[in-house]
Amino acid sequence: MERNASIRNIAIIAHVDHGKTTLVDAMLKQSGLFRDNQVVRDRVLDSMELEREHGITIRAKNCSVNFNGVKINIVDTPGHADFGGEVERALSMVDGALLLVDAAEGVLPQTRFVLKKALEKRLPIIVVLNKIDRKDARPDEVLDEIYDLFIDLDASDEQLDFDYFYCVAKEGVAKKSLDDNSKDLKPLFEAIVSRVDAPVVEGSKPPQMQVSDVSYSDYLGRLAIGKILNSELKKDDELLLIDREGKKTAFRINKLQVYEGLGVKEVHSVKAGDIAVVAGDIPSITIGDTITRKDYPYPLPTMKIDEPTVSMMFGINTSPFAGKEGSIVQMNRIKDRLFLEEKRNVSIRVEETDDPEKLLVKARGELQLVILIEAMRKEGFELTVGRPQVIFKEEGGKLLEPIEHLFIDCSEEFVGVITSKLQTRRAKLVNLTNKGSGRVRLEFIVPTRALIGFRDEFLTDTKGSGIMNSYLEGYEEFLGDIKSRFSGSLVSDREGVATPYALFNLEPRGRLFIKPGEKVYEGMIIGEHNRENDLDVNPTKEKKLSNMRAAGRDDNIILAPVLPMNLQRAVNFIREDECVEVTPLSVRLRKVILSAQKRRMIKHGRA
Repeated sequence: MERNASIRNIAIIAHVDHGKTTLVDAMLKQSGLFRDNQVVRDRVLDSMELEREHGITIRAKNCSVNFNGVKINIVDTPGHADFGGEVERALSMVDGALLLVDAAEGVLPQTRFVLKKALEKRLPIIVVLNKIDRKDARPDEVLDEIYDLFIDLDASDEQLDFDYFYCVAKEGVAKKSLDDNSKDLKPLFEAIVSRVDAPVVEGSKPPQMQVSDVSYSDYLGRLAIGKILNSELKKDDELLLIDREGKKTAFRINKLQVYEGLGVKEVHSVKAGDIAVVAGDIPSITIGDTITRKDYPYPLPTMKIDEPTVSMMFGINTSPFAGKEGSIVQMNRIKDRLFLEEKRNVSIRVEETDDPEKLLVKARGELQLVILIEAMRKEGFELTVGRPQVIFKEEGGKLLEPIEHLFIDCSEEFVGVITSKLQTRRAKLVNLTNKGSGRVRLEFIVPTRALIGFRDEFLTDTKGSGIMNSYLEGYEEFLGDIKSRFSGSLVSDREGVATPYALFNLEPRGRLFIKPGEKVYEGMIIGEHNRENDLDVNPTKEKKLSNMRAAGRDDNIILAPVLPMNLQRAVNFIREDECVEVTPLSVRLRKVILSAQKRRMIKHGRA
């Protein structure tokens, strides 16, 4: 079997915040990509503004380095299970993977999730134990955890015989043993070249490429990204695009590019095994489509992607403040944006509904939907989104629901309240480990719908010190109703401006979401009620003045601090009869039916 020995393709996989992007930074610097005196920001591959804000990788990205004449294409993948579609499409382009694990935190849920994907593709794994400089690092114990995880995931004998390195990514150091005096990443580069197979070349077959990513350039139009298979792809080749339904469309390449460092360079041809960017008069294109030569019209096997588990309704902004803060408010523009997202994100599904002003968007998890909404906000969109709902399945006449394997790391003092609250949400405790130093790790099997809205409650109960992660375990028979919220909403009964006097008098009723001076409207949720029922209130009320009470007395009112409402908290808080108004400047909670009178009529069955 012939191989292209000048190329290696690897993905870097890990749990969130274990140091993937930091390691890529060090690899780029040590490959000679930057000048010695060049100022380079940290996490250089996290180019999206949202990635830098949230501190996570959202989209898988490509770059390349050179080591001793071998080009190493690197794909930095997300570590959160909600972005599993990004991991799957990234792994379709590579021949091996670096598994990064924090030497203190050890194996966490997304470590299992991303490793399982890599092992299913029979990829060789190189393990990197990162952050060995931490005071609480326990590299030997974590290495044992990794072996146990490989065995648990049915790794083959070849995969179990993995190389492992001790690493401090921020310093750019990798060691074969803790006693080594290595000062750079050379041992890791050498392992990549020796342990990861060079891509296969089948010169007897015409070139093919499965589209693993799509992009758009104002100058070049649609861009298709993927690994070239079989033989060399040339710029003047007559090509076919074959979609998932088998439809064939001819097109010609305008420009052919490969990755070099952080950018791309134009080439006349791309050898088999390299990752290419194809630009041309490409028609509508979706991840998973096949590009092949006209004389070889055979599609590649379709990329297998896990099904979405959560859905959310997207619609136009119908509040009284619609159109005042955003530049894009029309439903057709919102539709175009969401269907574009479906084409370039393999784990997103967009469906039309009976209401022409609404679309149903399905995704892997609520975080993925929140990130999509945040991206649209920054692009100038105004929209309304509903509460996340889990997607049920029917098999053999039974209703099945998605189940999560939940991992919680918290202080011993919080075990009682956490266990009690999760039991009311139909969770089953399957493991409890005392980690020492007063911290405990709990594992639960819990319905996905029970976790919607639980994170904020969890952080409050653990005083912000708890860590919560989960991944999809599978599907089980429907477990019955779950009450997710035991408090009602404080709802404004009129439009106006919130006053200190009114908010001061409403504070005993619950937790407020707004500050004095904020504009409100009828049906807008301004706080959380202490009791289960909703309460219509007047947040614009002013103090009645008389000759005995001066107007200036209002200045002495001191209100409790209000935590600014962000999108994640808003989506977690709302009930089925509530929604979130999202604009580039504001996140507001509101009732689906704004009129208090109409809501009362519906409640009493008079609508």
